[in-house]
Amino acid sequence: MRTNPLLDFSGLPRFDQLLPDDVSPAVDALLQNARVQIEQLASATSAPSWDNFVRPLEDLEEQISRAWTQVSHTNAVVNSPELRQAYNDNLPKLTDFYSDLAQDERLYARYRALRDSAAYTSLNTAQRRIIDNELRDFRLGGAELPTAEKARFKAIQEQLSLLTSRFEENIMDTTNAYAHYVEDAAQVAGVPADALQTASEAAQADGKRGWKFTLHFPSYMPVLQYADDRALRETLYRAYATRASEFGKPEWDNSPLMVDILKLRQEEAHLLGYANYAEMSLASKMADTPAQVVEFLDTLAKRAQPYAARDMAELTAYAAKLGISDMQAWDVAYVSEKLREDKYAFSDQEVKQYFPEAKVLAGLFKVIETIFGVQVKQSAAPVWHADASFYDIVQSNGQLVGQFYLDLYARNNKRGGAWMDEAITRRRKAHGVETPVAFLTCNFSGPVGGKPALFTHDEVQTLFHEFGHGLHHMLTQVDEYGVSGIKGVEWDAVELPSQFMENFCWEWDVLRHMTAHVDTGAQLPRALFDKMVAAKNFQAGMQTVRQIEFSLFDMRLHSDFDPHGSATALDLIEQVRDEVAVVRPPKWNRFPHNFSHIFAGGYAAGYYSYKWAEVLSADAYSLFEETGVLSEATGRKFWQEILAMGGSRPALESFVAFRGREPNMDALLRHNGMNA
Repeated sequence: MRTNPLLDFSGLPRFDQLLPDDVSPAVDALLQNARVQIEQLASATSAPSWDNFVRPLEDLEEQISRAWTQVSHTNAVVNSPELRQAYNDNLPKLTDFYSDLAQDERLYARYRALRDSAAYTSLNTAQRRIIDNELRDFRLGGAELPTAEKARFKAIQEQLSLLTSRFEENIMDTTNAYAHYVEDAAQVAGVPADALQTASEAAQADGKRGWKFTLHFPSYMPVLQYADDRALRETLYRAYATRASEFGKPEWDNSPLMVDILKLRQEEAHLLGYANYAEMSLASKMADTPAQVVEFLDTLAKRAQPYAARDMAELTAYAAKLGISDMQAWDVAYVSEKLREDKYAFSDQEVKQYFPEAKVLAGLFKVIETIFGVQVKQSAAPVWHADASFYDIVQSNGQLVGQFYLDLYARNNKRGGAWMDEAITRRRKAHGVETPVAFLTCNFSGPVGGKPALFTHDEVQTLFHEFGHGLHHMLTQVDEYGVSGIKGVEWDAVELPSQFMENFCWEWDVLRHMTAHVDTGAQLPRALFDKMVAAKNFQAGMQTVRQIEFSLFDMRLHSDFDPHGSATALDLIEQVRDEVAVVRPPKWNRFPHNFSHIFAGGYAAGYYSYKWAEVLSADAYSLFEETGVLSEATGRKFWQEILAMGGSRPALESFVAFRGREPNMDALLRHNGMNA
């Protein structure tokens, strides 16, 4: 008899056997078992200890998490109507379960009793941290609310899980549904040959002539960046910028969802006694108050704005030289690329020819192997799609420390963007230590016309970024589930290892070893690398204020914006742009409608984390600059004090242990050429 693959925890996930019909039976069985066990743990009369109370609860959480992660991952990378239905049918069950768990006064009381007992002092640092985090999370989960308010709080959680999932689906559906066909070769002038070949093959697959362009990034971005036809750029930009809005199908419009999500978040925060959702969100982050975050962003904005204004003036002047006297949003990437080619005498397209996939991966692995003293080896495991592959990370003594899946190419029915997720978390069990396993997912262009996949330098940085998250998960040395890897790490410090890894993409001794021209095999010429470095901070001012714009919008949306008032999220983003932006999109731009980071992705009142953590990562990397960028000693220290520690202590303590002092902004400004 076939066993449900989602209920097999003996090894790696059985993706080759997983069916949508497996989801509901597995979730029902896991939740039913968990409720029985929790009832026993909550009503036990013996004094709570780590072994008789916390560990059994973590056992339950781990199994549910491992099963559901497989479902949510496949739903994101090989989405189908049947799988989506199974996912959406079961999401409320899980939300309901976790809401009940977070509000169980008996469990909360037993955690408090353990915290106040003599047994607490005999626990290790990681175990005490887990208990402290649990007490905080019970308060944030509504455990202290009166019964009637608990019911309302739980209902809010359930509604939010469905609304945020729907928000993401609307973006995916709008993106997948769009196609723009072009038959006139003059219209596609300037678009790179590999992008045109992909577009031609896509059109043929649909039984059409010419070229098919979509809103998937590898199709969309080359048009914005290189197409000489201004009307074609505008057509695609308009479609991309209005995704999931009132300009498309009513059932895919995120406008009402945004309002509902914001109202529910505000109500949730008020129930817990917070003035707003941002205050509630920051309760588990490094930053203390919304005001502190806004001050941080304002300080950074003041440093960046003169550079941003200078960037914009230069771009506008150059656009005029190209005959574009009224530069619009759909011209910015195109004019920027032309200006960069003119100023630094190279193009993204030229650089891309030197970064074939196999060479890039070998170069990435070489960095990991050098600074951490491990080996990365291709391995085998069941996967969800032919594009995906599997690897082991092994220590010099042959011990397996981590494993990861890699799924690099964009395709239909795959969520956009790039991300890392946890498949299995490191944890000590009776049989030994569970090896941590990560999912690393990107959306790059795949192989075309017999040539290997070629990556832009930006994509190489994205790969290094996601691998940094993966290392945080896989190189942990913490054996306790709740603070192992990225678990328990403050959200605004989670980006430290990922952004840290990006720095290596700007080092000659790293980059030269990961390049080979796709046609000649030649290494990236030093002269071209020098031009890339010279251009590294091209428009850094503009890019910085753009991130600040998104961060301020997010923080204000969740702190001083009234979702019940007459003003809309669109009004707010225009206000923020008045204060900080140098590039003004058209009024019909619907950026908030596809800002899934904050409406569907866990970054609500936390988007500032990218800049906050960039201060940490740049400052951490500056120690490598001082000791040698591939310094084994510094690499081991980074592993030992930051990656290995996971969430077992506050992120600031880990940073200080590595850097020897508190972080400052200087390295970030220097790296961005804004330290004059």
